[in-house]
Amino acid sequence: MKEDMMDDPTTLANKIAWETASQKHVREYDDLLAQAATGDSLIDIERDLLRDVLVHAPEVIHLQSGHGLDDPALVYAGARSVVGVDYSEVAVDAAQRRADELGVACRYIAATVPQHVPLPDASADLVYTGKGALIWMPDLDAWADEVVRLLRPAGHLFVYEAHPAVPLWTWDTDQPRIRPDRSYFATSHVNDTFPGNGAVEWQWNLGQIITAVVAAGMEVLHVGEYAEPFWRAGGVSAAAWDGRLPNSFSLLARRRASPPRLSTSTHLT
Repeated sequence: MKEDMMDDPTTLANKIAWETASQKHVREYDDLLAQAATGDSLIDIERDLLRDVLVHAPEVIHLQSGHGLDDPALVYAGARSVVGVDYSEVAVDAAQRRADELGVACRYIAATVPQHVPLPDASADLVYTGKGALIWMPDLDAWADEVVRLLRPAGHLFVYEAHPAVPLWTWDTDQPRIRPDRSYFATSHVNDTFPGNGAVEWQWNLGQIITAVVAAGMEVLHVGEYAEPFWRAGGVSAAAWDGRLPNSFSLLARRRASPPRLSTSTHLT
């Protein structure tokens, strides 16, 4: 399913960059199909935190689904169905083809999150996102509001994502260093590595992420920080990944029955 996208220039430029990067999902289709069949995309941290949610066979919406490998894994782990939403039509088409070949209850929509998600209110028991998703959100409050709109009362949000400090770390192999051109409190930076070469990544610190989730009307049940990155570039063994620095985090939250919109300070000026 395709949705017209009328977005700001940065989002449109990022979409173009990811349409190009997503050709990798087409070139490596057979390998990704084999990976999707195993259901190994969900790591132990995710499975442990989602166990009590997945046991109830939730209907899941995966915002910014990317290559879609997590979606069959969610179905194999207990989800009744998964709807993946991503603004890359290349990624969506490849993910749908894999799901159809595997016979799993996953369908995909090409649309920009959060502005143009063409799904009804209260249509999910679980919103899953992460592994390189929040960095593409220029408005974190709007994203959190969209999560709440999509969730049924008492539904859950789960995020497993790169730690907000990750943009600071160099990929030096001898010892970890902080990049002199980056700040933890910056609003954005330009991605200068594969696969998002030239795309603008928005930066949100951990406090801003938690505040946006709470302000939208969710209660936070868990926040965890981990030394292991969710993704390691091939052929790179950075010292920043050796167990001393935060490289990923998880967040589990639950929608309140009548979520209030509180005033937040997620936007930096």
